[in-house]
Amino acid sequence: MNDQDPVKAEVISVRPETISISVKQIRDLDLAAEKIKVGSFLEIENDDKSSTLAVLKSFSIGTVHEDDKSEKKPLIHTDDKSKSYILEAFPLGVIEDGIFRRGSDALPIPPKGVKIADTEKIKSIYKVDKTKVKSFCFSELLQKREVDVNIDGDRFFGKHFSIIGSTGSGKSNTTAKILQNAISYERTDAENNAHMIIFDIHSEYRTAFPDCNFIDASSLNLPYWLLNSEEMEELFLESGDQNNYNQQSLLRTIITENKRAESSVADKDIFYDSPIKFEIQNILNCLDNLRRETVNSSDSLHSQIDGSPQRFASSAEKIKTLSKEKYEFSAGRRETKTDHGIKSGPFADGSIDKFYTRLHSKVTDKRLEFIFGEDSQNAKFIDVIQEITGYNKKKNISIIDLSGVPFEVLSITVSLISRLLFDFGYFRKKHLKKTDIPLLVVYEEAHKYVPKSDLVKYKSVRNSIERIAKEGRKYGVSLCIVSQRPSEISETIFSQCNNFVVMRLSNPNDQTYVKRLLPENSSELVGSLSTLGPGEALLIGDAIVMPSIVKIKPCSPEPSSSDILYLKEWAKSWMPFEFADLIDIWEKEY
Repeated sequence: MNDQDPVKAEVISVRPETISISVKQIRDLDLAAEKIKVGSFLEIENDDKSSTLAVLKSFSIGTVHEDDKSEKKPLIHTDDKSKSYILEAFPLGVIEDGIFRRGSDALPIPPKGVKIADTEKIKSIYKVDKTKVKSFCFSELLQKREVDVNIDGDRFFGKHFSIIGSTGSGKSNTTAKILQNAISYERTDAENNAHMIIFDIHSEYRTAFPDCNFIDASSLNLPYWLLNSEEMEELFLESGDQNNYNQQSLLRTIITENKRAESSVADKDIFYDSPIKFEIQNILNCLDNLRRETVNSSDSLHSQIDGSPQRFASSAEKIKTLSKEKYEFSAGRRETKTDHGIKSGPFADGSIDKFYTRLHSKVTDKRLEFIFGEDSQNAKFIDVIQEITGYNKKKNISIIDLSGVPFEVLSITVSLISRLLFDFGYFRKKHLKKTDIPLLVVYEEAHKYVPKSDLVKYKSVRNSIERIAKEGRKYGVSLCIVSQRPSEISETIFSQCNNFVVMRLSNPNDQTYVKRLLPENSSELVGSLSTLGPGEALLIGDAIVMPSIVKIKPCSPEPSSSDILYLKEWAKSWMPFEFADLIDIWEKEY
């Protein structure tokens, strides 16, 4: 028997969000085949040529009384003739002439006949008018695998979306499948105009996109002079240092004056955040000189450079001179009637010694060569933008592998790249009046670098990503948040997402958090999140006609995110290992 055979059932009561259905004979259910279960689609007759589609929410065995068919009582010792299955169904909408219209404004008045909806009827729910909408598909209906779940592609990518799920639920495969389908969408022999950037924290996605623009810590160039004030201070200042305010003010002044010295633009048009190249060694020179400087006892602008004392017209002139090279200074001496004497300079009291040491250690750290190395220092602004957008190699997708980036600068790295991508879209629209190169930025394991935290170290990255979340769509920059711990991510970011792919979530805090983010009418679906299998998800948002439990289609090739098979590996014979090679790599990394 197939699922198109009618079920001898009828509607016995109708409420705004529930239709109650009675099936009097158990064999009637047998005729409906084995597919009758919670989640099955039902078709209910209407007065006209239309019918209502509903989803079975629950069923129970009860006794139906002739005077009140809506009443359900537990069946204990009753005659088989009084047995009745009571089905509770949620109305989805009306189908007429093969076209589905969502809404329950035309609910059937009982009694009405009920039967299992056939496959074509179910397909009509997810059918998209391709003359009006760019149909996009990456999943199929879990209860009816032959039904493709089509969504509005422009609404999905044009508005931020999120992929959420516990470890092992299939987030990486889902992310890869969505991006693979987007890259190949209506593709001809020529490259299409897709532009995507993935922040890959576990080095998973290169196998899924072998033809990508791959950038890791060894090939990434992020010049320090592109860092803004928050990023620069997060990198160089130590949280909790009692001299932070003075160090912050001094750093701003030194860098601003060095930018002005390097640029041909008028000083009044150069600011601390201006993306103008300067020499980091000059900053080290200036700090080292200031912490050792001696000055005239009566004039702090009269620097006692050994063999060539200089009286500067302003602090700015003094900073520019002390930045050029490292100087020696005359020793201090007491003031006399004929000599003003020499004393320690304003910063030669030990207050910036740790600051200088910290900055020097960062600049010389081999792990940070992608920020301070020679290639980054000599990089041009245009080269940096072309590299992270994939224009240097004409690639649709750029994978920024963060696995080799030291954790202490991870958030700064994500912050800078995110800010540059937003500014790329912003300036193209503002000055060129163009939005024809939309970007999608994918934040894999986002909770690790943009947590719900007030710590200063996350301030810059939170501001950069929140700016994309709040304003990015206007400038053709959308984001995808991928995380296994949604409750640990900034609510500002999540609240701007319009579409969600929610996979298995076992943590109660995460389930509660997601439930608050989703529409009220999806609460019952959220309850099933802990029971979803790998690759199964709740797809919800304004890009899909209605919330649906789907199965993500397999992607090819796959990301390298498979679990390690512990017992299989342990069962093998003892495996020798040359530690020397690993230690050699290890030491070079640190």
